[in-house]
Amino acid sequence: MIKSAAHIIVKGSVQGVGFRYFVYRYAILLNLKGWVRNLGYDQVEIEIEGEKATIEKLVQKLWEGPRFAEVQHVQVTWAEYEGQYSSFDITY
Repeated sequence: MIKSAAHIIVKGSVQGVGFRYFVYRYAILLNLKGWVRNLGYDQVEIEIEGEKATIEKLVQKLWEGPRFAEVQHVQVTWAEYEGQYSSFDITY
């Protein structure tokens, strides 16, 4: 079990469609820690920590998104695990 962290930017029609809640729900289900927030125009930012294989599962789900989302790009930047989060939150 390799722990890792990732900074993720999701681009497309991802605002106003429940995308942050979608990410929150799957992060909790997968026992990942960190946060998700809306960025500027049509972007969602995610900072996440946990098992690398589990983060990869979340990344696959991000490509699907909720029903009315249209994901065009998912950019993942991997980082060292620091254990800085104790929960997963939606931030603003």
